[in-house]
Amino acid sequence: MSRHRNRDRGQVALEYIGFIPILLFVALCGIQLGWVAYVEQQADTAARTAARVEARKGEGGEAAGKAAIRPSLASLAEIEIAGTSDTVTATARITVKSIVPGLDPYTAERTAVMPNDDPKG
Repeated sequence: MSRHRNRDRGQVALEYIGFIPILLFVALCGIQLGWVAYVEQQADTAARTAARVEARKGEGGEAAGKAAIRPSLASLAEIEIAGTSDTVTATARITVKSIVPGLDPYTAERTAVMPNDDPKG
């Protein structure tokens, strides 16, 4: 019986070492999912703020949209503003790199439309 026990020594350690890469990959995927959700929320905030400021003042929407989000993401953000006499539309795009090996960079894109309150039309 003691011979059989000695042959199994180290088996658990080998199984654990083989399973660590899978655990790390799952953990990175979970972190990536949370980061993508956060970037989506930040893009939405930037688009809504840009559209609101542009609709009320007629200018400064892009700067306001970037100021409303995390500074490290603001440097990556692109905000486009288009308007008519009735509405102002702002589209925010933020591209971030993936922390999971093998995945392409992710671009969060959100659009917001506000009624045009600018008296100049």
